[in-house]
Amino acid sequence: MKKYFPFISIIFLSLSLSSFAQMGSAKQVSWAFSSKKIGDKRYEVKMTATIAGNYHLYAQVAGVEGPIPTAITFTPNPLLTMDGKPLEQGKKITKMEEAWGGKVNFYEKTVTFVQVVNAKTKAKTSLNGKIEFMVCDDELCLPPAEVPFKIAIGG
Repeated sequence: MKKYFPFISIIFLSLSLSSFAQMGSAKQVSWAFSSKKIGDKRYEVKMTATIAGNYHLYAQVAGVEGPIPTAITFTPNPLLTMDGKPLEQGKKITKMEEAWGGKVNFYEKTVTFVQVVNAKTKAKTSLNGKIEFMVCDDELCLPPAEVPFKIAIGG
Protein backbone atom coordinates (compact mmCIF):
# COMPACT_ATOMS: atom_id res chain seq x y z
CA MET A 1 0.00 0.00 0.00
CA LYS A 2 2.87 2.36 0.79
CA LYS A 3 4.18 2.13 -2.77
CA TYR A 4 0.79 3.33 -4.09
CA PHE A 5 0.53 6.27 -1.69
CA PRO A 6 2.38 8.83 -3.89
CA PHE A 7 0.26 7.83 -6.89
CA ILE A 8 -2.99 8.10 -4.91
CA SER A 9 -1.88 11.45 -3.47
CA ILE A 10 -1.25 12.84 -6.97
CA ILE A 11 -4.69 11.72 -8.15
CA PHE A 12 -6.37 13.27 -5.11
CA LEU A 13 -4.49 16.54 -5.60
CA SER A 14 -5.43 16.63 -9.30
CA LEU A 15 -9.11 16.09 -8.48
CA SER A 16 -8.98 18.80 -5.82
CA LEU A 17 -7.39 21.31 -8.22
CA SER A 18 -9.94 20.40 -10.89
CA SER A 19 -12.78 21.04 -8.42
CA PHE A 20 -11.23 24.39 -7.45
CA ALA A 21 -10.97 25.40 -11.11
CA GLN A 22 -14.65 24.57 -11.63
CA MET A 23 -15.47 26.91 -8.75
CA GLY A 24 -13.50 29.65 -10.53
CA SER A 25 -14.60 32.23 -13.04
CA ALA A 26 -17.41 30.10 -14.48
CA LYS A 27 -19.24 30.12 -11.13
CA GLN A 28 -19.17 33.94 -10.98
CA VAL A 29 -20.52 34.66 -14.47
CA SER A 30 -23.77 33.49 -16.03
CA TRP A 31 -24.18 33.73 -19.79
CA ALA A 32 -27.30 34.28 -21.93
CA PHE A 33 -27.27 33.85 -25.71
CA SER A 34 -29.75 35.08 -28.32
CA SER A 35 -30.08 35.92 -32.00
CA LYS A 36 -32.38 38.36 -33.76
CA LYS A 37 -33.00 38.80 -37.47
CA ILE A 38 -32.01 42.34 -38.49
CA GLY A 39 -32.20 42.00 -42.27
CA ASP A 40 -32.46 39.54 -45.12
CA LYS A 41 -30.22 36.65 -43.99
CA ARG A 42 -28.57 38.99 -41.46
CA TYR A 43 -28.62 38.36 -37.71
CA GLU A 44 -27.48 40.07 -34.56
CA VAL A 45 -26.12 37.60 -32.00
CA LYS A 46 -25.90 38.70 -28.37
CA MET A 47 -23.80 37.03 -25.68
CA THR A 48 -24.57 38.63 -22.33
CA ALA A 49 -22.49 38.10 -19.21
CA THR A 50 -24.00 38.73 -15.78
CA ILE A 51 -21.16 39.07 -13.29
CA ALA A 52 -21.72 38.16 -9.64
CA GLY A 53 -20.67 40.08 -6.55
CA ASN A 54 -17.69 42.43 -6.68
CA TYR A 55 -16.03 40.58 -9.54
CA HIS A 56 -15.14 42.15 -12.85
CA LEU A 57 -14.68 40.57 -16.27
CA TYR A 58 -11.91 41.80 -18.54
CA ALA A 59 -12.66 43.37 -21.92
CA GLN A 60 -11.53 41.79 -25.19
CA VAL A 61 -8.57 44.17 -25.00
CA ALA A 62 -7.51 44.03 -21.35
CA GLY A 63 -4.99 46.86 -21.74
CA VAL A 64 -1.93 45.15 -20.25
CA GLU A 65 -0.37 41.71 -20.19
CA GLY A 66 -1.43 39.55 -17.28
CA PRO A 67 -5.19 39.40 -16.99
CA ILE A 68 -6.87 37.03 -19.43
CA PRO A 69 -8.95 39.14 -21.84
CA THR A 70 -12.36 37.85 -22.87
CA ALA A 71 -11.94 35.92 -26.12
CA ILE A 72 -14.80 34.70 -28.31
CA THR A 73 -13.95 31.95 -30.76
CA PHE A 74 -16.43 30.88 -33.43
CA THR A 75 -16.44 27.38 -34.91
CA PRO A 76 -16.28 27.66 -38.72
CA ASN A 77 -19.67 27.14 -40.38
CA PRO A 78 -19.84 27.18 -44.20
CA LEU A 79 -23.36 28.67 -44.02
CA LEU A 80 -22.30 31.71 -41.95
CA THR A 81 -19.90 34.63 -42.21
CA MET A 82 -19.00 37.07 -39.46
CA ASP A 83 -19.43 40.79 -40.12
CA GLY A 84 -16.43 42.22 -38.25
CA LYS A 85 -15.52 41.34 -34.69
CA PRO A 86 -17.76 41.22 -31.60
CA LEU A 87 -18.57 44.65 -30.19
CA GLU A 88 -18.90 45.30 -26.46
CA GLN A 89 -21.98 46.97 -24.99
CA GLY A 90 -21.78 48.02 -21.37
CA LYS A 91 -20.07 50.42 -19.01
CA LYS A 92 -16.39 49.78 -19.65
CA ILE A 93 -14.13 50.78 -16.77
CA THR A 94 -10.50 51.69 -17.40
CA LYS A 95 -8.53 51.74 -14.18
CA MET A 96 -4.89 51.79 -13.12
CA GLU A 97 -4.15 48.54 -11.28
CA GLU A 98 -0.79 48.25 -9.58
CA ALA A 99 -1.04 44.45 -9.57
CA TRP A 100 -0.96 44.45 -13.38
CA GLY A 101 1.37 47.41 -13.75
CA GLY A 102 -0.92 49.53 -15.91
CA LYS A 103 -4.41 50.52 -16.93
CA VAL A 104 -6.85 47.65 -17.43
CA ASN A 105 -10.24 47.53 -19.15
CA PHE A 106 -13.06 45.60 -17.54
CA TYR A 107 -16.81 45.40 -16.88
CA GLU A 108 -18.76 45.01 -13.65
CA LYS A 109 -22.26 43.54 -13.24
CA THR A 110 -23.02 43.06 -16.97
CA VAL A 111 -21.65 43.30 -20.50
CA THR A 112 -23.06 42.19 -23.84
CA PHE A 113 -20.91 41.08 -26.76
CA VAL A 114 -22.66 41.63 -30.10
CA GLN A 115 -21.70 39.87 -33.33
CA VAL A 116 -23.41 40.49 -36.67
CA VAL A 117 -23.70 37.30 -38.71
CA ASN A 118 -24.60 36.88 -42.38
CA ALA A 119 -26.27 33.64 -43.46
CA LYS A 120 -25.57 32.36 -46.97
CA THR A 121 -28.97 30.65 -47.17
CA LYS A 122 -32.29 30.80 -45.35
CA ALA A 123 -31.71 27.31 -43.96
CA LYS A 124 -31.70 26.85 -40.20
CA THR A 125 -28.20 26.45 -38.75
CA SER A 126 -26.31 27.38 -35.61
CA LEU A 127 -23.42 29.56 -34.56
CA ASN A 128 -21.17 27.51 -32.28
CA GLY A 129 -18.10 28.49 -30.34
CA LYS A 130 -16.67 29.24 -26.94
CA ILE A 131 -15.96 32.19 -24.70
CA GLU A 132 -12.79 32.22 -22.60
CA PHE A 133 -12.71 34.69 -19.71
CA MET A 134 -11.37 35.45 -16.26
CA VAL A 135 -12.79 37.39 -13.34
CA CYS A 136 -11.07 39.18 -10.48
CA ASP A 137 -12.11 41.27 -7.51
CA ASP A 138 -9.99 43.71 -5.51
CA GLU A 139 -8.14 40.88 -3.78
CA LEU A 140 -7.83 37.88 -6.08
CA CYS A 141 -8.35 36.45 -9.53
CA LEU A 142 -10.11 33.17 -10.17
CA PRO A 143 -8.89 30.57 -12.67
CA PRO A 144 -9.97 31.28 -16.26
CA ALA A 145 -12.98 29.44 -17.68
CA GLU A 146 -14.33 28.43 -21.07
CA VAL A 147 -18.04 28.37 -21.85
CA PRO A 148 -19.22 26.67 -25.04
CA PHE A 149 -22.29 28.01 -26.85
CA LYS A 150 -24.68 27.04 -29.63
CA ILE A 151 -27.01 29.76 -30.95
CA ALA A 152 -29.79 29.04 -33.48
CA ILE A 153 -29.64 31.10 -36.67
CA GLY A 154 -32.27 31.30 -39.43
CA GLY A 155 -34.99 28.88 -40.28
